[in-house]
Amino acid sequence: MAIYGTALLALCTLLGAALGELLGVALHVKANVGGVGLAMLLLIAAKGGLARRGKLTPGLRLGVEFWALMYIPIVVAMAAQQNVLAAVEGGPMVVIAGVTAVALCFGLVAVLGRALDGRHGGRHDG
Repeated sequence: MAIYGTALLALCTLLGAALGELLGVALHVKANVGGVGLAMLLLIAAKGGLARRGKLTPGLRLGVEFWALMYIPIVVAMAAQQNVLAAVEGGPMVVIAGVTAVALCFGLVAVLGRALDGRHGGRHDG
Protein backbone atom coordinates (compact mmCIF):
# COMPACT_ATOMS: atom_id res chain seq x y z
CA MET A 1 0.00 0.00 0.00
CA ALA A 2 1.21 3.46 -0.89
CA ILE A 3 0.42 4.70 2.62
CA TYR A 4 3.35 2.66 3.96
CA GLY A 5 5.71 4.54 1.65
CA THR A 6 4.31 7.80 2.97
CA ALA A 7 4.77 6.55 6.53
CA LEU A 8 8.38 5.58 5.79
CA LEU A 9 9.07 9.03 4.35
CA ALA A 10 7.46 10.68 7.40
CA LEU A 11 9.55 8.56 9.77
CA CYS A 12 12.76 9.41 7.89
CA THR A 13 11.81 13.11 7.89
CA LEU A 14 11.19 13.11 11.65
CA LEU A 15 14.41 11.22 12.38
CA GLY A 16 16.38 13.49 10.04
CA ALA A 17 14.97 16.61 11.70
CA ALA A 18 15.76 15.24 15.17
CA LEU A 19 19.30 14.28 14.16
CA GLY A 20 19.78 17.69 12.52
CA GLU A 21 18.71 19.41 15.74
CA LEU A 22 21.06 17.23 17.80
CA LEU A 23 23.90 17.99 15.40
CA GLY A 24 23.14 21.71 15.71
CA VAL A 25 23.30 21.45 19.51
CA ALA A 26 26.55 19.47 19.33
CA LEU A 27 28.09 22.11 17.05
CA HIS A 28 26.70 24.98 19.16
CA VAL A 29 24.64 26.25 16.24
CA LYS A 30 21.11 27.55 16.81
CA ALA A 31 19.74 25.74 13.78
CA ASN A 32 18.91 22.36 12.32
CA VAL A 33 22.15 21.22 10.67
CA GLY A 34 21.57 18.92 7.73
CA GLY A 35 18.18 17.56 8.79
CA VAL A 36 16.79 17.42 5.25
CA GLY A 37 19.93 15.75 3.92
CA LEU A 38 19.95 13.25 6.76
CA ALA A 39 16.28 12.47 6.10
CA MET A 40 17.00 11.80 2.43
CA LEU A 41 19.96 9.56 3.31
CA LEU A 42 17.80 7.64 5.79
CA LEU A 43 15.10 7.22 3.14
CA ILE A 44 17.62 5.94 0.59
CA ALA A 45 19.10 3.53 3.16
CA ALA A 46 15.66 2.30 4.25
CA LYS A 47 14.49 1.78 0.67
CA GLY A 48 17.72 -0.06 -0.20
CA GLY A 49 17.49 -2.23 2.91
CA LEU A 50 13.90 -3.17 2.17
CA ALA A 51 14.77 -3.95 -1.45
CA ARG A 52 17.67 -6.22 -0.40
CA ARG A 53 15.37 -8.14 1.95
CA GLY A 54 12.68 -8.46 -0.71
CA LYS A 55 10.20 -6.43 1.37
CA LEU A 56 9.90 -3.45 -0.97
CA THR A 57 6.40 -4.10 -2.25
CA PRO A 58 5.11 -2.21 -5.29
CA GLY A 59 2.75 -0.19 -3.09
CA LEU A 60 5.52 0.78 -0.68
CA ARG A 61 7.79 1.72 -3.57
CA LEU A 62 4.98 3.76 -5.16
CA GLY A 63 4.41 5.71 -1.93
CA VAL A 64 8.11 6.46 -1.47
CA GLU A 65 8.62 7.46 -5.09
CA PHE A 66 5.50 9.64 -5.20
CA TRP A 67 6.54 11.68 -2.18
CA ALA A 68 10.16 11.74 -3.29
CA LEU A 69 9.02 13.36 -6.53
CA MET A 70 6.69 15.82 -4.78
CA TYR A 71 8.16 16.54 -1.38
CA ILE A 72 11.94 16.33 -1.44
CA PRO A 73 12.55 18.94 -4.21
CA ILE A 74 10.30 21.41 -2.41
CA VAL A 75 12.06 20.91 0.94
CA VAL A 76 15.49 21.13 -0.69
CA ALA A 77 14.50 24.39 -2.39
CA MET A 78 13.24 25.80 0.92
CA ALA A 79 16.43 24.75 2.69
CA ALA A 80 18.57 26.24 -0.08
CA GLN A 81 16.72 29.54 0.22
CA GLN A 82 17.33 29.62 3.97
CA ASN A 83 21.00 28.83 3.43
CA VAL A 84 21.36 31.69 0.95
CA LEU A 85 19.66 34.13 3.32
CA ALA A 86 21.90 33.01 6.20
CA ALA A 87 24.99 33.31 4.00
CA VAL A 88 24.15 36.84 2.92
CA GLU A 89 23.55 37.86 6.54
CA GLY A 90 26.75 36.08 7.63
CA GLY A 91 29.06 38.42 5.76
CA PRO A 92 31.30 38.29 2.72
CA MET A 93 33.46 35.35 3.84
CA VAL A 94 30.47 33.02 3.94
CA VAL A 95 29.37 34.11 0.47
CA ILE A 96 32.92 33.63 -0.88
CA ALA A 97 33.11 30.15 0.66
CA GLY A 98 29.74 29.22 -0.89
CA VAL A 99 30.65 30.50 -4.35
CA THR A 100 34.00 28.70 -4.18
CA ALA A 101 32.34 25.41 -3.18
CA VAL A 102 29.84 25.66 -6.05
CA ALA A 103 32.61 26.48 -8.55
CA LEU A 104 34.65 23.48 -7.36
CA CYS A 105 31.61 21.20 -7.71
CA PHE A 106 30.98 22.44 -11.26
CA GLY A 107 34.64 21.80 -12.07
CA LEU A 108 34.49 18.30 -10.63
CA VAL A 109 31.39 17.50 -12.67
CA ALA A 110 33.31 18.43 -15.81
CA VAL A 111 36.32 16.33 -14.76
CA LEU A 112 34.14 13.33 -13.88
CA GLY A 113 32.24 13.70 -17.15
CA ARG A 114 35.46 13.58 -19.16
CA ALA A 115 36.76 10.64 -17.11
CA LEU A 116 33.56 8.67 -17.66
CA ASP A 117 33.56 9.53 -21.38
CA GLY A 118 37.07 8.11 -21.66
CA ARG A 119 36.05 4.98 -19.80
CA HIS A 120 33.20 4.33 -22.22
CA GLY A 121 35.21 5.08 -25.35
CA GLY A 122 33.50 8.42 -25.94
CA ARG A 123 30.24 6.73 -26.91
CA HIS A 124 26.95 8.22 -25.87
CA ASP A 125 23.82 6.12 -25.52
CA GLY A 126 20.63 7.90 -26.32
